[in-house]
Formats: sequence, C-alpha cells, structure tokens
Amino acid sequence: MKLAYDQAQISEANGEVPVGALYFNDNQVIAKSGNVTIANNDPAGHAEIAVLRAAAEAKSNHRIGGTLVVTLEPCIMCMGALIQARVETLIFGAFDPRSGAAGSAFDLSDSSKLNHKITVIGGVMENQCKALIQNFFKSRR
Repeated sequence: MKLAYDQAQISEANGEVPVGALYFNDNQVIAKSGNVTIANNDPAGHAEIAVLRAAAEAKSNHRIGGTLVVTLEPCIMCMGALIQARVETLIFGAFDPRSGAAGSAFDLSDSSKLNHKITVIGGVMENQCKALIQNFFKSRR
C-alpha cells in the first residue's frame, strides 16, 4: 500500500485527485500509476484503469489475474474493469461510502450475476489514505 500511497501523492502534486494504484503478480510489481484524468483529458483515467492497461500490455494479455492495490475503494467503472481483467485480489485503503463498488455503496466483487469474483481486503492504511483524499478536497473548498 505504501507504493500506491506514493503514487497518490504524485497525482496530487500534478493536480489530480490523489488516488494511487499498483498491480503485482508473483510478488513482483508490474505496473503503478496515480489518477491521470486531468493530464490525459480522460474520464476513465482512474489510477486502477491506468494500472490495468499497463499490466495487460506488460503481460500481453487482457486477462491478468494477480493483485491490484489502490488507496481508495474502486468505483463501479473500475470494479467492472477489474472483473474483466480477472484480477484475483483487490486490496484498498480508504472506504468510499458514496460510490465504492467493493462493498460500501455497491458490491461487484461477489455478485452472483457476474462471472468472476474478487477477494477484497479493505482498510489497509485506511487512516492515511482517507486523510490524504479528505485534505485534498478540503484544500479546494
């Protein structure tokens, strides 16, 4: 989570919402990124999507398995992408009660209507991840 947190801080320094993510498989980090929605003029430029794209390219496969670590509970879009990529485990920091889709507002990780289930571990470095994003938005109000 520390590496994902570092990516979130880089995103914040670039004017992005401070969310960072990384993907690893076989104990090796394959990809890491923060949010790039503003930098790339991309509404889908969430950290999770950027990491999944880089990992899929590195693995030459759209089904990547492995583990994704992110500082904020993923939204519906990102959980859909995690399911499509067949990510096995999701580890996240702060819960997102308004739009989190890994158990807070929605739970796509274990839906009987979907063809893939993801093991979810939430609340890792929760206080630090939550403070980072809360302070970001407080500074803009």
